[in-house]
Amino acid sequence: MNLKQIAKDTAKTLQSYLTYQALRTVLAQLGETNPPLELWLHNFSAGKIQNGESYIDQLLREKPDLALRIMTVREHIAEEVMEFLPEMVRTGIQQANMEQR
Repeated sequence: MNLKQIAKDTAKTLQSYLTYQALRTVLAQLGETNPPLELWLHNFSAGKIQNGESYIDQLLREKPDLALRIMTVREHIAEEVMEFLPEMVRTGIQQANMEQR
């Protein structure tokens, strides 16, 4: 078992998930302020969000301002949740294991 590789893979997955959450936040904001741009971003994002960094790279080439906005929101979300995340994951796994036993 290569714990360092597991940690890297987990971090990459979490990073992509936070990119997805940032996209959802930006889409909601645009839905209130700029519906045509929200529709464009929604259509652009379809099927591309599984790999957060690849998605950001593609969006940077199309609409750099939106990519920067998503990156800023993603960073903010990460700063807010990272404090609680390790304990929540540990507790969640322990509780799920107890329930399964």
